[in-house]
Amino acid sequence: MDSGKGRSMTVEGLDARLVRAQERYEQAVFGGDAKPLDEAERELAALDADVALARGKILHARFLAIGLEDAAELPLFERAAEFYRELGDARGEGESLFWVGTVHQVIRQDQASADPAFARARELATDAGDELTLSYVLRHLCFGEQAAGRVGEARELLMESTRLRRKLSFTAGVAANLIGLADLAASDGDREAARELLDEATRLAADSGAHGIGRWVEEARDELDLA
Repeated sequence: MDSGKGRSMTVEGLDARLVRAQERYEQAVFGGDAKPLDEAERELAALDADVALARGKILHARFLAIGLEDAAELPLFERAAEFYRELGDARGEGESLFWVGTVHQVIRQDQASADPAFARARELATDAGDELTLSYVLRHLCFGEQAAGRVGEARELLMESTRLRRKLSFTAGVAANLIGLADLAASDGDREAARELLDEATRLAADSGAHGIGRWVEEARDELDLA
């Protein structure tokens, strides 16, 4: 799973929500006005969701670095999805469910458990207009189709993911997808197309400073005997 853009919140924004919670507490206790407490709880629930999602992603990056699952990762994503669902935040729920699916697919090699999470994430991301999360979902749906031997369907999913990433100027993500497209081209016997895709991936990775993706490209060249 490649790293990339995602939900963001400035440190100042996080602090502001905590400050407002303290102010509303004082308003209720000392001022006798409890009406703002519901909004305070909602903001803190959103903060809990954001932190759970961010912590889960950190643990996933650590898995990619060392290859060992942290048992806290999946519960963090599940908790984030639940919080966002309760808040009516379809975008946040969709992103969290994508990560739930990723844990099952990438870490646990359990496509059957990943599929429902990916399907729901795709629906939510589409409805919310979250094209970045949708690009991730389509990429990972591609992996499932490819593993099942449905190469045509896999290519269509990855091409649509790549189109979205180009639209969003997510250059490192485009480079990562081109590696997958090169693999699909090579499996069809089109080695020249595979080489061209890897060449483009190399350029894009270098342009975006995505050195990790650059290493993936070189590994793919070796695996496909296109060095």
